[in-house]
Amino acid sequence: MRGLSFVCSLLFITLLFPIGAMAQDSIVRNKKKAETKISSTANDLKKALSENDELKIAKNYEKLGQEFKDKGDNAKAEEYFAKALAIYNKLKLDKDKPRVARKLAKAQESQNKYDDAIQNYEVAGSVAQDKSVEKVNSNDANRLRNSSSPVAQAVLVKEKIDLLEREKSSTKEMDEEVVTAYKQQAEISKQQNNKAEAIESYTRAIDYAKDKPEEVIKIKNEIAKVYASDNQFGKAISINEKLLEEAKTTEDFNTQIEQLQSLSTIYFKKNEPDKAVSSLKTAYNLAIKNGKTTEAKNSLTQLLSYYKSIGKEKESIALYDDFFKNFDELIKIDTTLIDSKTFQVTEEKIKQLEKEKALKDELISKKNTFNYFLIGSILLLLFFFGFIAKALFSIKRKNKEIALQSLRREMNPHFIFNSLNSVNQFISQNKELEANKYLTSYSNLMRNMMENSNRDFVTLNNEIEQLKKYLDLEHLRFQDKFDFTIFVDENLDAETTLVPNMIIQPHLENAIWHGLRYLDKKGLLQLSFLLKEGKIAVIIDDNGIGLTKSAELKTRNQKVHESRGLTNTKERIALLNDLYKKEISFQINEKTTPDIGTIVTISFPLIDKIG
Repeated sequence: MRGLSFVCSLLFITLLFPIGAMAQDSIVRNKKKAETKISSTANDLKKALSENDELKIAKNYEKLGQEFKDKGDNAKAEEYFAKALAIYNKLKLDKDKPRVARKLAKAQESQNKYDDAIQNYEVAGSVAQDKSVEKVNSNDANRLRNSSSPVAQAVLVKEKIDLLEREKSSTKEMDEEVVTAYKQQAEISKQQNNKAEAIESYTRAIDYAKDKPEEVIKIKNEIAKVYASDNQFGKAISINEKLLEEAKTTEDFNTQIEQLQSLSTIYFKKNEPDKAVSSLKTAYNLAIKNGKTTEAKNSLTQLLSYYKSIGKEKESIALYDDFFKNFDELIKIDTTLIDSKTFQVTEEKIKQLEKEKALKDELISKKNTFNYFLIGSILLLLFFFGFIAKALFSIKRKNKEIALQSLRREMNPHFIFNSLNSVNQFISQNKELEANKYLTSYSNLMRNMMENSNRDFVTLNNEIEQLKKYLDLEHLRFQDKFDFTIFVDENLDAETTLVPNMIIQPHLENAIWHGLRYLDKKGLLQLSFLLKEGKIAVIIDDNGIGLTKSAELKTRNQKVHESRGLTNTKERIALLNDLYKKEISFQINEKTTPDIGTIVTISFPLIDKIG
């Protein structure tokens, strides 16, 4: 017995540990044969990482996770699904997030990580655009919360099945969900020791898994196990034997070995050890012949365990010898070892590329942070300079407004001086009534002028009223020297049209004081407001002595004043144009012989709003 124990121990050590060392040469020789599905996806992932293509990286992570899930490696599946989900979140691909979050939750549930799985089921539901998908994920989260209550879980799984079957959209993904739901229902029935309902649920699952032969085989195996657990050995054996025959037809060696091992378990339970040993030996030989190291080990372990239990050491040693005689050839043809080694090398490269990508992303992030800081600083400086420029512009504009106001008020002293002279003249001539009348008109005019003194533009109606009061005042003094008329174009709206304030009055004053008052006869002063091609033309037409003769008669002081008056008008017009961009202009022309007098034309655009 001690010899047998030693042999068994040696065999297990050999199987578990030195395979890699003994098979190293074989692995190197067979690397070219190791291009499996997982390795192919891993290579695609390597390429995507090298290109730093985020979307391709995420898709390959998801694909690799699914392949590990199909293989039964839920830990690896969880790792790659989590990486895929992180990138989909980063890229804000909402249509992909619910799918991958659900896959991640399933991988976590398979490892009994219920809290993590619940969280990801809820994530999948919260971002799902389809209401049914949201409900299914919510249902699964609640099912896991009630993991200690099979009754509550049964109700929730039934609700999920009803929901999925109501959808009636027979897609691959939907069918897979229904299969999973029925399998969950079967597991709950088994927990409740309701084996008939478990078998019924597994049977319903098969109806939705017809397009996935591997899944059908797994479900039928589960049905066989339920029958065997209920001591219905005949039904269990019938299922396994039928699957075995189908596998022989398709030369599916993995399924053949699995069914033979299942049959041996049933035969042992049925107390038919000879049939059990026969099944295990057949499974062992198939595994050796087809390079299935793991399956060979499992079959051999069960055989050795049985022989040990009945004390057949010779048979154990014979099996041990046979295993080692075929060991090297077994390793050579077992592609799973080569695939595992190849993927290990590829995965190391993937991790290296991931580190490089993380470093690049960090550098890019730092660069972007610096760029944002730089752009922000530049924008802040621009804002600061803009604020200063705006302040300077406001100050400059205010200065111009003050200058314009100052120039406008500069016209008043001369007018006041002339008016007071007129009053003095009336008094000296004992014309108290005329002096009183003059002062009354003068005070009204001055009040209106002061009210408008802060305005750059006034309405045409207001300006005409002011000018008429002024002309009435001057006419009262020089009533034997001139008459005046005011004409307004009918196309002009005097209530809404705006005109520059106190630009016209100085020219009327010049026409009276330097032209009309020197006439021996009564002259005529005509003031006209015309609309020409969208512009207002203000025409001041007098038949006074004209510019040339007026210049001859002027004193030195009068010439200085007139020069300053014209300069003042030009400066005011320049400031108005600068402040309001209105293109105001004026010109003075002397009439040609035989006519005498002066024509002043002030032109500006039609204005109905200042802004």
